[in-house]
Amino acid sequence: MDNSSEIRTFLRSRRDRVTPEQAGLPVYGNRRVSGLRRGELAMLAGVSVEYYTRMERGNLSGVSDSVLDAVAGALRLNETERDHLYALARAANTSPARARRRSVRSTVRPSIERIVNGMPDLPAFVRNNRFDVLAANPLARALHCEWFDGGVAEPVNTVRFVFLDPRAASFYGDWERVARQGVGSLRVEVAKNPYDRELSNLIGELSTRSDVFRKMWGAHDVHVYNEGTKRFRHPVVGDLELVHEALALPAPGDTGLSITVYSAEPGTPSEDALRLLASWAATSQDASVAPADADDR
Repeated sequence: MDNSSEIRTFLRSRRDRVTPEQAGLPVYGNRRVSGLRRGELAMLAGVSVEYYTRMERGNLSGVSDSVLDAVAGALRLNETERDHLYALARAANTSPARARRRSVRSTVRPSIERIVNGMPDLPAFVRNNRFDVLAANPLARALHCEWFDGGVAEPVNTVRFVFLDPRAASFYGDWERVARQGVGSLRVEVAKNPYDRELSNLIGELSTRSDVFRKMWGAHDVHVYNEGTKRFRHPVVGDLELVHEALALPAPGDTGLSITVYSAEPGTPSEDALRLLASWAATSQDASVAPADADDR
């Protein structure tokens, strides 16, 4: 991905979003733009028009934290957007050769797999920064059975499923929110890893094959996938509403990896459905090994 292009389009899209009225500026006559002009944004941030213009043209090299804070405040960025701007600046100040040497681990350590499989009552899986699912316990595979039965070689990719698998729209009770969060999360990762070739290839594939993805990508919104609630329409147990937590793995060798765990609120129909799903998963697993056991006798 082109870091300067990301900077340029992000800053411009955020500036277009802020109206003079929101910024407390007077409006005179007809305006050709709905958002702030560059000069107005520069004045609010306390920098020269020339300096801000250089930034919005994609050059954040050498920009101080105080200037980034001032621009973020003038653009009325939320916490996620502010962090995104800082990530873009860090990438702009990192040499391409050094950035390319960084690689996101694509394998899961055995101890992490034991942790995931040690939670039999909770769906849990490990993913990387490209949303490839690298490990999943049996209940996670049962919950996301449509991820794993599409005839696609693993690792499955959750964002690819959302946009390219026709079953996704019925599987997620709030598909559009899930889709927008997925796109926003990918854009955050692009800022952190602008030279990740596999990430670039994924975004290129989705942009080519999905008009909806391409439109959402063009909005330049950002999202951090940490916690929240998702609604599922499972083909076997019906509707579930589950809370998810994404826990980043702290070890240096696990950079970019996280464990996602789902749970149901106690005493809810979703808790009953999750128990039923666990029973169905165990029954299905027993049935899958029964023929081999029979052959051994």
